Amino acid sequence: MQLYNNLSAKERAELIEKAGKERLTISFYKYAKISNTEIFRNHLFLTWDEQDVLGRIYIANEGINAQLSVPAENFEVFKKQLDTISFLENVRLNIAIEHDNFAFLKLKVKVRSKIVADGLNDDTFDITNKGIHVNAEKFNELIEDPDTILVDMRNHYESEIGHFKNAITPDVDTFRESLDLIEEDLKAHKEDKNLVMYCTGGIRCEKASAYYKHKGFKKVFQLEGGIINYVRQIEANTLENKFIGKNFVFDERRSERISDDIIAKCHQCGKPADMHTNCANEACHLLFIQCDDCKGQMENCCSSNCMEINKLPFEEQKALRKGQGNSNDIFKKGRADHLPYKKDLRNIFESFSK
Repeated sequence: MQLYNNLSAKERAELIEKAGKERLTISFYKYAKISNTEIFRNHLFLTWDEQDVLGRIYIANEGINAQLSVPAENFEVFKKQLDTISFLENVRLNIAIEHDNFAFLKLKVKVRSKIVADGLNDDTFDITNKGIHVNAEKFNELIEDPDTILVDMRNHYESEIGHFKNAITPDVDTFRESLDLIEEDLKAHKEDKNLVMYCTGGIRCEKASAYYKHKGFKKVFQLEGGIINYVRQIEANTLENKFIGKNFVFDERRSERISDDIIAKCHQCGKPADMHTNCANEACHLLFIQCDDCKGQMENCCSSNCMEINKLPFEEQKALRKGQGNSNDIFKKGRADHLPYKKDLRNIFESFSK
């Protein structure tokens, strides 16, 4: 019984290219009680491996969080199989705005303690007491209300390239950092303001809305299906698009363009740019924004030092990395000191905390 990938990413990419068939990029999540996560994990791996499904899936006792690439011709089979699982029957599938056949090149189904790292003790509050889910039309109405505070529940490197107009974009590296920061800085408005939240696909808002209701916020709302579902609804119903820029995604595409606006800048030269890349030096691998000109000049590296290392023969690079942990810059997501145009830190709650 094979419970692991037997092809490398390169080999898989070659097979996908040779097949020449369209693949769909899909994401979904569901909070549900899963008692035996290991058995469930193995069942999904075996089933999806047969269907040529690729992606990154996290399973925990609290539920499932999945980002997948599914052959278009296998979609109906995939959906029918999902519907045989009681808590996943008719689960909302967020289908990407832009598809890339190479979005995922392996099938990774992992058991985790949480499906999103939130740092919360779920036993201290009722996670089923969630905020009100709103569709794109209602969301557009709410965020024009002067009594609404709109909060982006994503991290700084996500909102840097795109966000909703007038949204508060917490300057945080992780979801868990944002939870207490938002609660503290907006505590004066627990009674009088609408707290409206959004994220990529809805999973972070699902937990955050219950947490903030537990913390005493009276009017809590979340965008149903997140940015991905919002874009599909405004297109289907000819609604005004209030999202500017690109939507950051966690696969090889890295982003989907939602509007023509470029609101970010290259971290190396300061020109308008909104394409994230990882430094080509494997010992660095820093995620940062790089324009096409800098990409060519710096050979996809974040610094001259990384560029020199990346030119060395593979074995020499490997020897240099031996015994060395990853640079802390990896976890800064574009905040490394050697990037002159990295995103500035700022008090994004200033207008509400006076």
